[in-house]
Amino acid sequence: MGSLAHWTGREAGVLRRALRLSVRAFAERLGIGIRTVTKWESLGVRTTPRPFMQSILDTALSTADPEAKQRFELLLRQDGGTPVRDYYRGGPREWDYETWTDDLGRAAACLTQQDFKFASSLVDRWLRRFSPLELDSHGLHLHARSLVLLGDLQRDQGDVHGALSASHTYRRAHQLFRDLGIPRRTAQIELSLAVVEEMNGRLELAVGRYEALAHDSRLSPRDRTRALLWVGTALSKKGANEHAITVMAEAIRRFEQLEEPDDWSVAHQKMALAHRGAGQLGDAVRYIDIALANRSDSPMQRVRLQTAQAHVLLSDRATSAGGLQLLDEAAGTSRRFGMSHQLASIEAIRSAFEHVN
Repeated sequence: MGSLAHWTGREAGVLRRALRLSVRAFAERLGIGIRTVTKWESLGVRTTPRPFMQSILDTALSTADPEAKQRFELLLRQDGGTPVRDYYRGGPREWDYETWTDDLGRAAACLTQQDFKFASSLVDRWLRRFSPLELDSHGLHLHARSLVLLGDLQRDQGDVHGALSASHTYRRAHQLFRDLGIPRRTAQIELSLAVVEEMNGRLELAVGRYEALAHDSRLSPRDRTRALLWVGTALSKKGANEHAITVMAEAIRRFEQLEEPDDWSVAHQKMALAHRGAGQLGDAVRYIDIALANRSDSPMQRVRLQTAQAHVLLSDRATSAGGLQLLDEAAGTSRRFGMSHQLASIEAIRSAFEHVN
């Protein structure tokens, strides 16, 4: 880690620039003469530092801060010649993993705000940069996490069909986590795959998978409760609203015990729709009001909550105008953030209302 297979004067000059040091300061840092540094930079690839000098340069690179190492790579790439990765021994370096981890955290934060473009760029740069064949277990773990984030991004954008869908991406991550022997991550992806099945309309299959995962010891109590809630969601979509209400009530109780306010709020939103489906509009309004009082600022959740509230309002002719207005607002947000699955749901609700009225 942190050494080149071969240094020439060119790479030594690039390292000095990456460290943002003058020729004098660079020479002092290495403990060598200024004339040696000047010779390296003037001759470039036509000169090769002696073996002990190569070791000194290796040390200077390996002890540099992560930002300087990143600049070193970028400057090598900008100068052309041999691809950057061909210089290094042993595949990715330690600072690659540090930067990769940081980028995944940034991508996850972008995803919560539906900044799909920036999240995608952060994830793609690493998936394209290293093949799984050249990664150790740490690298494979990061690669699998990147695939999960890419799957989440595809799912949130509504890409749930075909070879480049969330389902395909999740399965690649699932295989990697299984190979790495990480059961919790493996089960979490199985939960995400069940969500995709529900989004694709395979409700019976989704219910079965959710029910199994709701009792799966590989998952945390929070994830098991999410699986239970999603059992209720799929049941409600199937029209089994009374059963769904019972299941969701238990999920709400568990989220309260776990002190998970965001999940608790989402559960009330879904409970409102189940009561609406059962024809219990008073209860539906009560639950949607609780969800509205505890809403998050995420564009995705805002659209889901507006859509659910609109669905409830459209069930009563006296409040239908407000429901249509909310659908318009939710549709506008969905278009702005590229949430095609949410937009399709909104249009389906509008079409059903117009057909009846």
